[in-house]
Amino acid sequence: MKHIFIINPTAGKSDSRQKIYDMADRLRREHDLDVQCILTKKQGHATELARKLCESGEDLRFYACGGDGTVNEVANGIIGYDNAAMTVIPVGTGNDWVRTFGISNRYQDAVKAISEGYSFLQDVGVVSYEEAHYRQSRYMANVAGAGFDAHVVRKLSHLKKKGHRSRWRYTWCLVKNFFRYKSTGVKVWVDDRLVYNNLLLSAAIGICKFNGGGIQQLPAAVADDGMLDLSLIRPVHFWHLLFRFHYLFNGGIYRIRHILQERGSRIRIESSPEVSVEIDGEPLGHTPLEFSILHRAIRIVVARDFYQRCAAVGAETPAG
Repeated sequence: MKHIFIINPTAGKSDSRQKIYDMADRLRREHDLDVQCILTKKQGHATELARKLCESGEDLRFYACGGDGTVNEVANGIIGYDNAAMTVIPVGTGNDWVRTFGISNRYQDAVKAISEGYSFLQDVGVVSYEEAHYRQSRYMANVAGAGFDAHVVRKLSHLKKKGHRSRWRYTWCLVKNFFRYKSTGVKVWVDDRLVYNNLLLSAAIGICKFNGGGIQQLPAAVADDGMLDLSLIRPVHFWHLLFRFHYLFNGGIYRIRHILQERGSRIRIESSPEVSVEIDGEPLGHTPLEFSILHRAIRIVVARDFYQRCAAVGAETPAG
């Protein structure tokens, strides 16, 4: 088996890349693994690299070294290939996907999890959206956001391009834009059932629990249950959220009466005017949006604790 580290050189702190090289070297020396490190050069490059390598037919294990955007790109490259599995070395700013699986950002723990080789088959979302007057689609490994959430991600992306890398930049964008963003008239269907037809601030649709740097927008999500979780946030005054802000992080988000919960295998969102969408922290197109599910479509490497917890509750968790 070949072990491929796909490294986003713009993610993380200045010393992150050297730590990844040290980890790769340790895997070579201590575990006698065939390890290769590749730096990405542009947006979408990780997907191109992963897909091209998968076409060789060799058994591959990919290490997405970056944030949630890097995870999404590698996942989009390996879906559909039975010879590939993925794990993550979290060096980004959000690192939300890894939170669901308890993947540590300590390199020593990552090496241990890699060497133990426990794996898990995760669901994947398929997102169809409009961009540049064309219908396009993309796979989703974690959470997509529409409306205000996508608006904040676009502003955040602009700050990143200008070189702003403060750990508080997401919170700053969130608060600053909350008072400027206007809710939009939205219709939402879940499994062909109209569940919402009103003004909507934001929507989160996903496979896993976390986005936005640790916010649990989908606290009931289960990564291999064949279902998409949906949170609909109705227009709300800032003061109402202020005193309930802790619910966003501790799993109690549905205790806020302005937030509605739905689940299903197919979701459609239409709006007037159009609202934008972000997928795993990357801004893309806009409505109309369609979401569907690929059940247990990607194999990921997980820590032994997560594997054992899943086994204890009867989840399907094949060992790698």
